[in-house]
Amino acid sequence: MADDPLADELFRFQHLKGDRVMLYHHNRHVVTLGGTAARRFLYRANGLDGEPLQRLMAKATKNFKRGNERQA
Repeated sequence: MADDPLADELFRFQHLKGDRVMLYHHNRHVVTLGGTAARRFLYRANGLDGEPLQRLMAKATKNFKRGNERQA
């Protein structure tokens, strides 16, 4: 899809000690996952790359455009 906002790799994550995952958007820290949420994220992210991984990280931030919002 040409108009996909997640086509470029906007998100990245960093796995830290103690079951913590930091998620970044445009190299700015967005959210830190801990405990069960971090383990669940890492399980789902295992083996993913490209667009599927970007979508997973976008959903984990709980603050991204889904493409169905109305244009002003």
